[in-house]
Amino acid sequence: MQDNTKQPESNVTTAVSNNKRIAKNTIALYFRMILLMIISLYTSRIVLGTLGVVDYGIYNAVGGLVAMFSILSGSLSMSISRYITFELGKGDKEKLKKIFCTSVNVQWGLAFAVLIIAEIAGWWFLNNKMNIPAERMTAANWVLHCSIMVFVVNLISIPYNAAIIAHEKMQAFAYISILEAILKLLIVYALLVSPFDKLILYSFLMLGVAFLIRLIYGVYCKRQFEECTYHFINDKSLLKEMTSFAGWGFFGNLAQILNTQGLNILINVFFGVTLNAARGIANQVEMAVQQFANNFTVALNPQITKSYASGDYRYMHSLVFRGAKLSYFLMLIFAIPICLEAETILHIWLTVVPDYSVLFIRWNFVNAMCVVLGNTLVTAVFATGDIKRYQIIVTSWGLLVFVLSYVAFKLGYSVESSYIIYFVVYFTLLFIKLQIVKKQIKMSGWLFVKEVVLRPLLVTALSLVLPFLVCYYQSPSFLRLIETCVVGFISTSFFVCVFGLTTVERTSVLEMIMKKINAVRGKN
Repeated sequence: MQDNTKQPESNVTTAVSNNKRIAKNTIALYFRMILLMIISLYTSRIVLGTLGVVDYGIYNAVGGLVAMFSILSGSLSMSISRYITFELGKGDKEKLKKIFCTSVNVQWGLAFAVLIIAEIAGWWFLNNKMNIPAERMTAANWVLHCSIMVFVVNLISIPYNAAIIAHEKMQAFAYISILEAILKLLIVYALLVSPFDKLILYSFLMLGVAFLIRLIYGVYCKRQFEECTYHFINDKSLLKEMTSFAGWGFFGNLAQILNTQGLNILINVFFGVTLNAARGIANQVEMAVQQFANNFTVALNPQITKSYASGDYRYMHSLVFRGAKLSYFLMLIFAIPICLEAETILHIWLTVVPDYSVLFIRWNFVNAMCVVLGNTLVTAVFATGDIKRYQIIVTSWGLLVFVLSYVAFKLGYSVESSYIIYFVVYFTLLFIKLQIVKKQIKMSGWLFVKEVVLRPLLVTALSLVLPFLVCYYQSPSFLRLIETCVVGFISTSFFVCVFGLTTVERTSVLEMIMKKINAVRGKN
């Protein structure tokens, strides 16, 4: 049994060094995210305006069909990331090389299998079950083929992306992602001037970007990381170990994919492509903001796995608490003004606003913030490598979203019912995850509830009051939008500092701010 009451010698120095690395990586990822968010929101506006609501809905619906196949890859992605990060924590370079080469073998084999299965099953479902206007079926089929190829290319890139994250080289990850965003910006320009079918052209250009980015990742990793030089390895025991781990990950991903992309297809079948367009816009807004939370956890996750590998449970627990809580607060700062002013923001941002977009945006944020509270628990359980029981219980419960949404749609309930079902299932799932994980990593369940659930709920309730009053007593306008954003930011920041952070966390934040101020004064 590991002792979680005492830290090994020199852990204080190591923790300080790790915290600095997390902060540095987070800053790099935030720089990337801000630029990506601006480009993403701009391109979404132009693509929607250029393609039109119907074609934009087709692209999101067909893309969701292809994304269903990510249950085949997402599990292996988590497996590869976990194994590379774990061996980095242990310092076994030879094992690290074997893991990388084995993962490349697996991904190439899987890519071929996905290509065959997706082309056959996807073509049949698209042409026989999906709700697509007859005159756009040819374009929809081209979207399907290109989306499958993009997915296959991204699948092959997974070992390289995992290596960058495991080595915590977030600056390179950020720069390559920025290049990808700029290329997508050029695609928008091509759509505006091209005389060809814009939906088909958009699909082909997105495929070209995927190929180019894949080549850049491969060249960078080969030059920077010695384990990323591929040579064929047939290590059956390692292959069996990784695929067994990935197999349970595959089962776990099933619920997440069905509850996102699966719901997208259900909405298409029951309500048509117009609601797919609204859902696509809502997802764009939510994902742009969610990057703030995700960037923090991407920088944090390798440290959770490495601290478990080194037996430093206390530091691991602090990262689990801090990661979940701060990810939530980062989303909350943006979620409050966006949810309150969703209608005004959409009319300023878009030339065409699909029906239900405002409703979908608000529910997307509520559900995303519910899920983000449990993300570090997932990282922690994957760090242990013992995920069988966790995946069986969590996935079985999570599948209720897709099943109950299908039943609700069949009974004639509105599209909103699926969002309500999602919230109820995933809020209860947070406590189910906690009951499982706390035993595996020897963590206090009550302390998690206090720090990660109760504090954020209190902060949310208090932070909403002032911006809500601004909206309630004024008519919608650009001035009210600015006031809501300013008041929401100040209100949320204040209550996060007073009620959301512990004394130690508050002191650390203040010290960091003072160091930055003193550094600026020193330069002047």
